[in-house]
Amino acid sequence: MSDRLKESTKRFPLLPLRDVIIFPHMVVPLFVGREKSIAALEEAAKFNHELFLVTQRDASVLNPEKNDLYQVGVVVNIIQMLRLPDNTVKVLIEGKYRAKVKDIKSMEKCYMADVTDFQDEIKNVMEMEAVMRSIKSIFEQYVKLNKRIPPELLMSISAITEGSRLADIIVAHLNMKIHEKQEILGASVVEERLQLLLGKMQGEIEIINVEKRIRSRVKSQMEKSQKEYYLNEQMNAIQRELGTREDGKSEINEMEEKLEAKAMPKEAKEKTAKEIRRLKTMSPMSAESAVVRNYIDWMLNLPWDNYSTDDNNVNKARHILDEEHFGLQEVKERILEYLSVRSLVAEGGKGTILCLAGPPGVGKTSIARSLANSLNRSFTRISLGGVRDEAEIRGHRRTYVGAMPGKIVQALKKAGTSNPVILLDEIDKMSSDFRGDPSSAMLEVLDPEQNKNFGDHYIEVEYDLSKVMFIMTANDLSQIPGPLRDRMEIIHIAGYTPHEKMMIAKNYLVKKSNKQNGLEKYDVKYNDQSLIKVIRGYSRESGVRELERLLNTIARKIATEVVSKSVPVGKKYSINEKLVEKFLGPVKFDQTDIEVDRKEVGLVNGLAWTSSGGDVLHVEVVTSPGVGKIEITGKLGEVMQESARAALSFVKSISPQLGVDSGWYTKNDIHIHVPEGATPKDGPSAGITLATALTSAITGISVKQSVAMTGEITLRGRVLPIGGLKEKLLAAKQAGITTVVIPYKNAAGLIKIPEEIKSDLNIVPVKSCEEVLKVALDLTHPEQFMKVVASAAPKLTVIENEENKSRVAN
Repeated sequence: MSDRLKESTKRFPLLPLRDVIIFPHMVVPLFVGREKSIAALEEAAKFNHELFLVTQRDASVLNPEKNDLYQVGVVVNIIQMLRLPDNTVKVLIEGKYRAKVKDIKSMEKCYMADVTDFQDEIKNVMEMEAVMRSIKSIFEQYVKLNKRIPPELLMSISAITEGSRLADIIVAHLNMKIHEKQEILGASVVEERLQLLLGKMQGEIEIINVEKRIRSRVKSQMEKSQKEYYLNEQMNAIQRELGTREDGKSEINEMEEKLEAKAMPKEAKEKTAKEIRRLKTMSPMSAESAVVRNYIDWMLNLPWDNYSTDDNNVNKARHILDEEHFGLQEVKERILEYLSVRSLVAEGGKGTILCLAGPPGVGKTSIARSLANSLNRSFTRISLGGVRDEAEIRGHRRTYVGAMPGKIVQALKKAGTSNPVILLDEIDKMSSDFRGDPSSAMLEVLDPEQNKNFGDHYIEVEYDLSKVMFIMTANDLSQIPGPLRDRMEIIHIAGYTPHEKMMIAKNYLVKKSNKQNGLEKYDVKYNDQSLIKVIRGYSRESGVRELERLLNTIARKIATEVVSKSVPVGKKYSINEKLVEKFLGPVKFDQTDIEVDRKEVGLVNGLAWTSSGGDVLHVEVVTSPGVGKIEITGKLGEVMQESARAALSFVKSISPQLGVDSGWYTKNDIHIHVPEGATPKDGPSAGITLATALTSAITGISVKQSVAMTGEITLRGRVLPIGGLKEKLLAAKQAGITTVVIPYKNAAGLIKIPEEIKSDLNIVPVKSCEEVLKVALDLTHPEQFMKVVASAAPKLTVIENEENKSRVAN
């Protein structure tokens, strides 16, 4: 007996189904996403591509147990399997025969099911034949009512002689609930299965007939409504002819009157009139009429020839700018120059295109709003961060569903005039993909010679942008394409000094934080020392956003105390250094981060510029016995790696005079590292820093940690100029550096650096690397060292012959 039972039990990989039931003889595709289900499909290859499918009682269960599944399922054969890009699997299966679940085991990869064959039972052949005939007749009626079932199916149904096969094929085409289909699947007696199917089919036919009657009734009601609408329109027309009814203004008439009164170019007016005539001939219910109506609304609502009158009062503008912004003198001067020119030029001059470039939080966006206020112009802002579609600028063509104008035209509609101040925020954050390059589309917008004929794909007529004042903001100019950058007048805004930050906090940020946190009725005052402590001890940024957040933190702490202790209105809070530390915690940034009194071998302080301001960059070099290997780490960019190689070549060229044997480089390894390895670094201005660190590590001479430097180096040891001088000096001062080495050609720019930054800094301009080494290295006899290095540095020799003249470095 046990042997017979063992033979009748089979094991298959189990695939639980959700909201679907498979019958024998069905060929259907399935999409499989659960990991165990996908593993079951792969496991089926070991079982002659067969697996067991059974439906879950509750589709929401992710990891079903035996009690979560119906008892009867179907053994299927896998015909085809395809893995899709989203990691799901599409599988084509064919149902073979019913089987009953005996046991389920959850393996490591998938479920396995022990099943027994589910034998069909026929009790009365005559009764089965009678029911089969009734089913075929009823199914023929069902096919005639349900247009989704192909009539060809009737031919194959009529040829079926097996009751079980007939039920399995027909039930797949019926609209039934899961438990109803499972009831038919689980019926072991064929006559009962057919009786269940017959009852369900008759119920479906009744439902279809009811739906048909409802549709017929709704259709007749709609026809009646349309008839009434038509007759009402005729009645209204007759009443108007008889003079018994006033002719109300139709929507189209309103459009025509608005067009007549609208001041707009001739081409735009003709185009709009043409579209209104098209709309007259269209049915109000057509989809095209909605597109045309939307286009007409845009054309009529654009400002076109509507210009606001500028207020060119220079003194008023200066007062507004000084009242709302501290510092930013270069930007303010340029704005006042623009207003002065507009006052003198009869036609008002061309539109201005300014680009404010600087680190985050220095007031680039807010000063554009102040400019609009001083000019008495409308102001609107367009955020370009993440824009990657050219149609975002030029608009979509009207052939597209949901088409609309680009951001420029939308901004003009929002502003209500054709000469607003438009702020193109974060223009360096634009990108491009297969949909086009929006930065190329901006070339026309930002060119004063072309933008008077700006073409938007949606409005299809030219729009004059020449009177618009465009102001852009950017953090990193290197991310802006050259042709686009060429069209801008770039004004660099450097980071604020601690004194400037303190004045901004006193005049603006403290009042703002008190207002935002409900402390206007309380006397909250900061002394200068407390503000300086917040600025120097808790934030290291070029702008004032972090400073504003810190002041808001203090204000919230005070607000909490006011509420919890029921402090009376008008109480005075004097914020001193002790309270700052109480509210903000321990000081985060100590001015003694760099131990300026120490001397280190192979460690040099460099100065770097980032889009967030200046920073101190530590360059480390160590040497060890080896085979002449050179290692460069710290996630350095290609330009910085080239600077390292150039610096090493220079140091090698002066090695003999430094007492370093030429064979030393083949017996020792050199490792150059710039800390904070997760942060990408690039640029040529670390050249002299790398050369100094290499010289120190190779010769063993220590470097003064009170010195920081910046400058590009050549193979002959010349020091070339760099950018971002103000930010770098500010970073050095905040880090406690006392001596800064800069390229000699940058010395002329020191006149623009505030005295607050230059004070207490010994700024040393240098022309050659020998001068850098003299300042940075801890030398006993610096003059003697200078003579040695100068004699060792490669000279430039001019070789002339008859054919050409070339410059070769010895």
